[in-house]
Amino acid sequence: MSESPQMETTDIETGQKTVDYTTEHAEGKTADNGIVVKSAPLARDLKNRHMQMIAIGGSIGAGLFVGSGSALHTGGPGSVVLGYIIIGSMLLCTVQALGELAVLFPVNGAFFTYIARFVDPAYGFAVGWDYAIGWLTVLPFELVAAGITIQFWRDDINIGVWVGVFLVLLCLIQIFGVRGYGEVEFVLSILKVLGTIGFIIFGIIVDCGGAGNQGYIGAKYWHDPGAFANGFQGFCSVFVVAPFGFGGAELVGLAAAEAQNPLKSIPTATKQVFWRLAIFYILSLFILGLIVPYDNPNLLNSSGANSKYSPFVIAIRLAGVKALPSIFNVIITISVISVANSCTFGSTRTMQALAERGMAPGFLAHVDSKGRPIWGIVLQLGFGLLAFIGESDRQDLAFNWLLSLTGLSFLFIWGAICLAHIRFRRAWKVQGHSKSELPYQAMFGVGGSYYAFILNILCLIATFYIALYPIGKSPNPEAFFSYYLALPIVIVLYLGWKIYSGDWTLYIRAKDMDITSGRRSLDFDPNDIPKKTWKNMPLRVFHALF
Repeated sequence: MSESPQMETTDIETGQKTVDYTTEHAEGKTADNGIVVKSAPLARDLKNRHMQMIAIGGSIGAGLFVGSGSALHTGGPGSVVLGYIIIGSMLLCTVQALGELAVLFPVNGAFFTYIARFVDPAYGFAVGWDYAIGWLTVLPFELVAAGITIQFWRDDINIGVWVGVFLVLLCLIQIFGVRGYGEVEFVLSILKVLGTIGFIIFGIIVDCGGAGNQGYIGAKYWHDPGAFANGFQGFCSVFVVAPFGFGGAELVGLAAAEAQNPLKSIPTATKQVFWRLAIFYILSLFILGLIVPYDNPNLLNSSGANSKYSPFVIAIRLAGVKALPSIFNVIITISVISVANSCTFGSTRTMQALAERGMAPGFLAHVDSKGRPIWGIVLQLGFGLLAFIGESDRQDLAFNWLLSLTGLSFLFIWGAICLAHIRFRRAWKVQGHSKSELPYQAMFGVGGSYYAFILNILCLIATFYIALYPIGKSPNPEAFFSYYLALPIVIVLYLGWKIYSGDWTLYIRAKDMDITSGRRSLDFDPNDIPKKTWKNMPLRVFHALF
């Protein structure tokens, strides 16, 4: 790993020495003016294969394999497929926008940094901390989830034992820094991908009558009990569950600062997101809706991390295949451990970038000699100790409130990424640059970011509707804040930074944006870019997807 040149300075009054790690090579010749606490660079040890597997399967976990059951129960298979297609299209545009920014600016904190520089520091502070808090609180949930999946086989062993085992495992992974994260995600993601593909094949066989005693099913369950449940409320309920299942796709952009070759790996990884959305979410859930009726009573318990009531496991049991439930539970366990591993990456890198800009305690900005944000890792693993709440009789209540901080945080950060991309493109044009200078352009351009941003707002409205009028319940404050607690937190954080900084401007003007710091050198000749013609369209589509 090549490190940036270091310049040591001495404070005249205190005599304390500080080190400036401002990059002086082609990838970023200008220091970011927003950096308050300068730190050593993060390790750049993520290879192209790591980035691709993080994109394809990095955050597939309990949100898909268990949480999708509640969406199927409240909305029906038609609502699930339509809802996940809508969220998937939004996320595809979002990741493409993030990929464009990450290739040009492979900087610490990625989307947080883009929001603070291209939109508004206060907004960046609010959504950055909301995102970090979201991952901090997801970790204890995932550790308990991993323990619950083990109880599928051994319910005689106290869940605290498994929480301790998995927490120690996470600590060991951190010893190897970002390379450890990348290698673990590479292996676990392959297993998750194989498991999901295996279920899709199994589901097709079951639906055609090739397994179990149900005979040919076809689209029977789409007619009886039906494709849609609970009307418009049921459709909106999918938008409450889906973001948690999709959460983590944005980690590809966050990993750009630690990729060996972002110019090559980021575009490839963002293209893989298409296949992740199309196959591992939409296709698997479509097959699931064909072989599990939405009125199956076991789906009532498909929430949290109880893999016994995973709709995928329910589908296997309905087919009467005895060995497969245990095998798929292994996939769920692997997925939960993988998401727990992603928690330590998502939160620590965001907090490190926040601290560099003076928006978090300075010690969190420290990067050790192995390129790890060590104090952020300690804080994240400390939050993991909250997993021992699983020993309490009130664990469901505790985790429901912890997770209420998480669901909307993904919608806030995805919307903010799109807004940052829109504002960046405006500044890029105003400051005299052309699109042909960009090393990688989002597949759907600025229009895709507008589309995704509008969908984000609509998803927030749908979630607000369900929070206000929960299905099967009368309106009550507890139900509302269990869904929408993140919104008042973001508002408080936003106003708090405005008051602290004394800067009440609503947004950064295009001509004043910093589009230089951390930017890659632009050695591109516009003449080298092929013109778009009907003749080369098939080849362009192939490269866009692969």
